Order: sequence, then structure tokens, then C-alpha cells
Amino acid sequence: MGTLRAFSLLALALSLLAVASTVSGHNITQILSDTPDYSSFNSYLSQTKLADEINSRTTITVLVLKNGAMSSLAGKHPLSVVKNALSLLVLLDYYDPLKLHQLSQGTTLTTTLYQTTGNAPGNLGFVNVTDLKGGKVGFGSAAPGSKLDSSYTKSVKQIPYNISVLEINAPIIAPGILTAPAPSSGGLSNITGLLEKAGCKTFASLLVSSGVLKTYVSTIEKGLTVFAPSDEAFRAKGVPDLTKLTQAEVVSLLDYHALAEYKPKGSLKTNKDAISTLATNGAGKYDLTTSTSGDEVILHTGVAPSRLADTVIDETPVVIFTVDNVLLPTELFGKSPSPSPSPAPAPEPVTAPTPSPAKSPSPAEAPTPAAASPPAPPEDETSPEGAPSDSPTSSEDSNAKNEAFHVNAPALFTALVVALAATSLLL
Repeated sequence: MGTLRAFSLLALALSLLAVASTVSGHNITQILSDTPDYSSFNSYLSQTKLADEINSRTTITVLVLKNGAMSSLAGKHPLSVVKNALSLLVLLDYYDPLKLHQLSQGTTLTTTLYQTTGNAPGNLGFVNVTDLKGGKVGFGSAAPGSKLDSSYTKSVKQIPYNISVLEINAPIIAPGILTAPAPSSGGLSNITGLLEKAGCKTFASLLVSSGVLKTYVSTIEKGLTVFAPSDEAFRAKGVPDLTKLTQAEVVSLLDYHALAEYKPKGSLKTNKDAISTLATNGAGKYDLTTSTSGDEVILHTGVAPSRLADTVIDETPVVIFTVDNVLLPTELFGKSPSPSPSPAPAPEPVTAPTPSPAKSPSPAEAPTPAAASPPAPPEDETSPEGAPSDSPTSSEDSNAKNEAFHVNAPALFTALVVALAATSLLL
């Protein structure tokens, strides 16, 4: 009975371990859709693509505004400014109501999504969180002299250590965040100046000489994403001689480096489908696919991959990235050759041993059953030393494709403790 009980406990522990290892995630749009009071806030998260950035991260806190507070912010400013203001409400740490009231020394500075944009000089991308006692918690910009103009109202949703959604009564305003100029087709017509400053002079020159720059500028109002190869990328080994391309092929190549939509890094990280480029048309696909490695985004053309290196500008509805390699579409340069498998070595001939004449044993030589040698015990069947034990299964590979998901570490630790305790009963 003791052994049976131990096996039952072990089975239960393994079941808990399987549940704890289940991949879970969050969708901020879905979380807020259940509350009409947040419909405006939720809509702007989608318009600015901040929802994609939030969903691609773990251990995050979103400070939401009700429709009234949101209208006072969004009704007076362009979308690019609204995005900056909302980025300041996304904290890159997990805060639930309990943690808010247990802050060390009653106050802390926490990093926000705005800090990651590169548009926040000094500490403008940080938020001051202070426990004001009596159940009140204040939020304000970390800039010197800023007031705690926003207060915690209530908890909306928590998925422990993954995402926390808290309601606050007013936006957090950092100095200068509402006065940034909005991008315009006229201002960004000098896109070549931005590219040259970012080390992409060759690309900028090609845009001007080919006339493709006009195509880029004409799409700005609806959205524009540019993948600009650096000057080093054009000089890299293996880059085709562009002087051998026709004018139409050069145009297609340059159009291939841009999208007619606003797709910032967060959207690229959560992307699962092929992406159409400005070169996409009925005659050829000219599309891209993406993958992620940690926080990095890799673009795949079918010829060679290229990594997003830096963000030149990200102001809704325009984002410009630099990339490590020139994007080479398969429609112009063909698919990358697949390495042919190495031929298997020819088996060496095995020569069968020539049997020696057998001599029938005499009755005196014949072994008795008692004297017969016992069979050798079977060797332990062990896996080869160094064989990988963590090769992904098909389900693990499927889960790995969703960057916005993660393993619930506290539950996993608990299940491991239970598993070890149950196993000890077997010893």
C-alpha cells in the first residue's frame, strides 16, 4: 500500500508539473474589451500598435484610463503624441495592488515603454510610484519637480508575474511629451537626411536617383515602414552587382525595402504571416516573413536573413529601421541553395570467418547442465553521452512561435517541489 500511495503522489506531482509548464500569455485588447469604460484607451492601443508591443512582453503593468480621462488626452493631440503619452503608462515591471502598498521606502522609480523608444532624454522615460498611505498610490513623471498628478483607482486584471492592469484617474505627463511635433509628409520628404545621418547614404542615394523616394513619401499618411540597409551592408561580400539590374528591377528592389503600413518593432515581433511590401503586385509576391530571437527581429526573404539593427525614427504612422543586410527578394535573385546532403560512406565489406572443423565432444568432455556457463547479464541500455535531452517536440516548437507567451515560473517551481517530495517517498 505504501508503494502504491507513493506512486499515486508521484503521478499527481507530475500532473501538476505538466499543468504548471503549460504556456500562458495575455492579450491586452481582449482583457480591456470586457469593459466599455476603457473602449477609447483600447482603441488607441490598437491604432498606435502599442497593443502588439504589450502582448510581445512579459512582466508588464498597464495603467489604463477611462474614456473621460482618455478623451482629454487624445482629443487635442496627433496620434504620434498620443502614442508617446500612452507609452509612459506601460511599466516594464509587475505591480499588483499588494506590491503598490509594499514599496521599499514607500516610493520607487520604474522604467516605462517610453524609455525604450529613444525619444526620452534623461529620466523622462521613468515614472515615480509612491505609496501615499491611506490606500492611495500616486504616479508622476520622474523628471525633477514633477508632481504626482495621477492616482491609483482600482485593479482591473492580474495574471501573476505576467501582466497587471490597473486603472488610474489621469494620464502621466512628462515635460515636453505633449509638444513633440507630429510627422508630416512635408517634414519627412527629407527622409534622405534621416537615412544619411543613420549611416545609410548609399540607400538614400538610390532612393533619389531611382525616383522611389516619391513613392515612399506618398504612402506616409496611410503608414510607412522602411528597412534601410547600412552602407556596410551594400559593401558586404555576396551582395549582387546592382549596376547589372535594369531600372525596373532596381525600383522593385528598393520598393521591397518598405511597407505601405505602420509596423513598429512590437508588431513585427508578434507577426505570424507573410508581409506584403511596396513591391508586392500581381506579377510577383515580393513578400517577407519574420522571426524573433529574444528581443531581436529577423527578416527573411528566401535568399538570406537580415536583422533589425536600430530604429531611426518611430513616430506614428512612420517607422524607419536600419538592417544589417540588403534584402534580396527571390523574384530577382532566386532562392538560397539548399546544401546537398553528404553522401553516405560505402559500407566496408565484412568477411565471414571460416568455420574450423567441429569436433564432436566425447561423453567425458560434454558439459553437464550444472557446469554450463550462465548467460552474461544484459548491459544497461543508456543513451549516448552528450545526446541532447531537450530537443523540441512538435508542440514545443509550435509554442515557441508565439513570442508573447511564457512559462509560469512560480507555479513550475511549486510543482517541482511537490514532484521531489513525492519521489522521496519511493526511496
